[in-house]
Amino acid sequence: MTARVDAYDLIRRDALCGIERRRLEPDRELVEVRTEVERAVDAYQRRARLGDELPLGDPGAMVQRVLRSVTELGPLSDLLARRDVEEVFIEGARVTYLDTAGRLRGLAEPTSEEENRQIVDRLLAVTERQLNAKYPLVQARVLDGSARLTAAIPPVSDRLSVTLRRYTVRDAGLDELVARGTLTPDAAAFLWGLMQIRSRVVVSGEPGAGKTTLLAALLNAVPPGHCVRCCEEIREIAVPVLHGAYYEVRPPGVDGTGEIGLRDLVKFVLAMRPDRIVVGEVRGSEAFELTRAVNAGCGFCCTVHANSAGDAMRALVNAALMAGENVTERVVRTVFGEAIDVVVQLARDDVPHETGSLRRQVVEVTAVGPAIGEEYSLEPIFVREALGRPLEWTGALPAAIEQRVDRVLPDGMRLRTLLQRARGEARR
Repeated sequence: MTARVDAYDLIRRDALCGIERRRLEPDRELVEVRTEVERAVDAYQRRARLGDELPLGDPGAMVQRVLRSVTELGPLSDLLARRDVEEVFIEGARVTYLDTAGRLRGLAEPTSEEENRQIVDRLLAVTERQLNAKYPLVQARVLDGSARLTAAIPPVSDRLSVTLRRYTVRDAGLDELVARGTLTPDAAAFLWGLMQIRSRVVVSGEPGAGKTTLLAALLNAVPPGHCVRCCEEIREIAVPVLHGAYYEVRPPGVDGTGEIGLRDLVKFVLAMRPDRIVVGEVRGSEAFELTRAVNAGCGFCCTVHANSAGDAMRALVNAALMAGENVTERVVRTVFGEAIDVVVQLARDDVPHETGSLRRQVVEVTAVGPAIGEEYSLEPIFVREALGRPLEWTGALPAAIEQRVDRVLPDGMRLRTLLQRARGEARR
């Protein structure tokens, strides 16, 4: 195996030198590139006949392997074409991947760090992002927007370190999440009702819990006449919006200027008469702009990394304070406590379930009340005792939410009736 890996590296480097020397474009001049690869394989075989190298058992297979490395994504080509691969991890020369069942596996085909770096550069070539000594960290949408690439190189990391996350579900509806067991019909009915008004909803959970998928499902439930402005660091949500648009941050250019951050985007869309602002992942000062959205009467949805509804609220407050504005923690806490309607908490299995799949489920839907001291008044509306157990309606339905939703529903339709009907149909 070691001899074959060495042969592959030697041939691949020889072919790349020839391609560069002839200034060939691998994407356009495939015939000439193949000729150069075949030349490198033939040159290796001649050296092998002289005893300088170990001969190849299948020169044709080597030509295909090197050609795929030069013109496609090398060993990752087949891996990224699979629908069951959710995330790919590159650490130097090692490649592992996580399938949709949550199993971590290693790539059988050997690679080198040099080849993996060239694959990353090829993925980034069609974006405005760059990975080099000046910018050793990068995030970008790649593969025609179907995946998010996060990468680091030395001196920030000790070697090439990459996570490539596939968007396995991009346009799910609430009904689809019910079918998967993420939600129950009555919880889905409640969330649908919330999206008919300018509600403020926080989707919380650990990485990989399904926050973005649920956020997309919520946006699918927004009335078509509502203006939705969606701001993300790296665009992941792909729900068609009839009235509104999507916005993505821009990194600084080669001269270090021109950067547009997430806070800039949120501040910008506030002037575009939104009914709802969506922030893909709140981590910093952009949270402060959500307090401005409250004052402007806008609804909003956002995701945040947290382990509970209380943690999510504290995370939002701490992020807002990062803006450095002359506002006290108590004021920010009060604004969010009076503005946010619910926190939807998600969780996932640590290991694949006995069914072979990785469950991602809503474990709690909690209404948020005014802050009392340093803690919020939280009222659970739906609760799941553990993954796999039913998501039960507690019977609670905050009067303020019920009244606001009832006012926009068609005559004769009431939120409480929708929940009761959905609950009854689910039990049949």
